[in-house]
Amino acid sequence: MALQKHLLNDPDTLVVDSLAGLCAVNNQLSFDPPNKVVYKSKLDRSKVALICGGGSGHEPSHAGFVGEGMLSAAVCGNVFASPNSSQVRRGIDLVENDAGTLILVKNYTGDILNFGLAAEQYAAEHAEKSDKVKFLVVGDDVAVGKTQGGIVGRRGLAGVVLVYKIAGALAAQGGSLDEVYSVAEWVAGRIGTIGVGLEHCHVPGTAPPSSSLSSTEIEIGLGIHNEAGNKRLSPVPPLSELIPLLLDYIASDADAERGFLPFKNDGKDEVVLLVNNLGGMSELEIGGVVRATREELHKRQIGVSRVIAGTFMTSLNMPGFSLSLLLLPRADDSSAPKTDKLLSLLDAPAQTPGWKWNSAAPPVTPTPLAPAASASSTSSRSSGISSPQPEEFLAALKRACVALTKAEPEITRMDTIAGDGDCGLTLKAGAQGVEKAIEAGNITGKDLVADIVAIAKVAETAMGGTSGALYSIFFSALAQNIQSAASGSSTATPELWGKALSAALTKLYTYTRARPPSRTLVDPLAAFVDTFSKGDFAEAVKAAGAAAEHTKDVDAKAGRSAYVDAGVLTREKVPDPGAWGVKTILEAL
Repeated sequence: MALQKHLLNDPDTLVVDSLAGLCAVNNQLSFDPPNKVVYKSKLDRSKVALICGGGSGHEPSHAGFVGEGMLSAAVCGNVFASPNSSQVRRGIDLVENDAGTLILVKNYTGDILNFGLAAEQYAAEHAEKSDKVKFLVVGDDVAVGKTQGGIVGRRGLAGVVLVYKIAGALAAQGGSLDEVYSVAEWVAGRIGTIGVGLEHCHVPGTAPPSSSLSSTEIEIGLGIHNEAGNKRLSPVPPLSELIPLLLDYIASDADAERGFLPFKNDGKDEVVLLVNNLGGMSELEIGGVVRATREELHKRQIGVSRVIAGTFMTSLNMPGFSLSLLLLPRADDSSAPKTDKLLSLLDAPAQTPGWKWNSAAPPVTPTPLAPAASASSTSSRSSGISSPQPEEFLAALKRACVALTKAEPEITRMDTIAGDGDCGLTLKAGAQGVEKAIEAGNITGKDLVADIVAIAKVAETAMGGTSGALYSIFFSALAQNIQSAASGSSTATPELWGKALSAALTKLYTYTRARPPSRTLVDPLAAFVDTFSKGDFAEAVKAAGAAAEHTKDVDAKAGRSAYVDAGVLTREKVPDPGAWGVKTILEAL
């Protein structure tokens, strides 16, 4: 379901409040609140001015791109609604100059009509300057085919930002109105964009959406105004499968319906890649999208001259992204701008909050992911201590791994209430790491110290975080103490285990302040160790389970739960997720 909660004063004043905030961030801007126009305060009236605009809700588009080296003004409507012609006309007047004005709009009927009407009104009232205002409509969407798009053509999506940047840089360098228009028109015709979303967004002040995507669905080809896409996929595919599908929409030369750009796919195509966050994606995920897209383009032998990634044109808080490719001209294309010139304009500085840094150079050739380090970093020298039953030892470990993986959703649910939501996934990652170590022969049951060190290494590398460190310290100490407690014995006895476990817990206490009862994994771990040291494994497991259950009623004294509202923990009655993980492991063993 789309997120329906928002932080604001009033939906009716949100756009004006936001634009006023933008002007506080960028002090080179001025603001006309009644007309929702943001414009450069110190305008060089000897240079071409660029105006853009449209509905709000796409921030940082459009006002976030107003500033030195990019746009001169942006005219903003209400959320997802075009500004009216009077607003646009005010924007034209505010940037009136001697060199001329280029109006850039995305291909939406409301924007075309209102910006176009304002341009015609200006020309009618200033006949002597009628040739000083030019109008360009940009449509870069490739989701809708040529037949279905019919007369209306392609929608304007994030690719228009590349037009803003290149045309704005050329205007800042003193290009004439005809030059700026010509380059902007050429660039606009060479951009293809496709979007994908996990869910639709919610407009502040409106009723909840009537439809949504299921937890296993994504939508391809959706618009930036909550328009439905043209295709749904379930289950959600990995990026390695999704990205090739998206690029087929843009770069395929076999799809007559979407052959909007003249890709030849002969190993000589060169592009600029723009990866755009639609508003609700994490930076972590966007980085993964960039890598996957870069690698897929490399596989297709499509050269990438620039990679630009970030939040450029959103659909409020939509969890999704779009890919845009600007197909650069070939060396023998005499009618096109020179590639070096286009790239230099793209790289030129822009003093605007919305434009992101880019490296001003092609990305390095993608390299394969480095192979994972071995789960075992132990010496090849055998410790000489084995489990009495190596096969049962491995079987028990596998049971624990399966149990943790199965328990992940419930432990994750607990941790979303009592912590930061990652405990289940962390434990699952550790379980999968141990399974891989067993498959690789790094854990055999025949050398107990080496096996436990390998488990400690998995906890360190696969799990990470607080839990990973605690488990790794405990198992590392356990391995040390099994070795020292063996006293020449070649088999691990219950007595040996008891001494080693007690010593490992003591060592763990030197690195954590948690002591039972503390509502942490220490509670069941300590209960298990203390009971087992008296010689009864089954009773020790029961004690650990009871301690884990009891964390429901314990005040948090350590761990993430110590920062959670105690009233929430009391009301929800959830056990500590880390403690539940220990319980799960021991019961499976």
